[in-house]
Amino acid sequence: MIAKGILNDGDSIELIDGVLVRKDRAERGGDPMSHGPGHRAAISAMQECLDGVKAAGCHVGIQLPVTLGRVQEPEPDLAVIRGRPKDFSKRHPGPADIVALIEVADSSLNVDRTTKLRLYANAAIAVYWIVNLVDRQVEVYEDPRPGEGEYRRHTDYKVNQTVVLSVAAGVDVVVPVAAVLPA
Repeated sequence: MIAKGILNDGDSIELIDGVLVRKDRAERGGDPMSHGPGHRAAISAMQECLDGVKAAGCHVGIQLPVTLGRVQEPEPDLAVIRGRPKDFSKRHPGPADIVALIEVADSSLNVDRTTKLRLYANAAIAVYWIVNLVDRQVEVYEDPRPGEGEYRRHTDYKVNQTVVLSVAAGVDVVVPVAAVLPA
């Protein structure tokens, strides 16, 4: 579609359940075509916090596609991916390459808690975080149930807490919730 001029390279579009869907990065009540400043700030802050994943031979992808199935190619806000970016010059990362997926949610909160959660659980993504700008918390979902579209464990971390992402044996990244929420 990009080659035919239907879509522009970099358009905020994802493939979800075989349907092209515009990714919502707006603030609540804001223009859905815009990228909210709180959303941008949270992504940038999370990217800084996740710098430690490099010690485990991983990298962080920002708003780039991951291939989770034939009709599933979302663009999570952040993805912790095993390997180096150049390892994916011929394909997008898939479930076996992904340590964790992270969505930053404001106006997209309902979609991130339902559609995205189902999609990621069915793809057996071990760890899924939602940086919830509405309730000012980080929601952590772990232990997916593929085929059921849900996770067995869900924990909410408040602004005075920290979340630990186990990237590999002996490599944990500690993320203070306050550090990733916009002021």
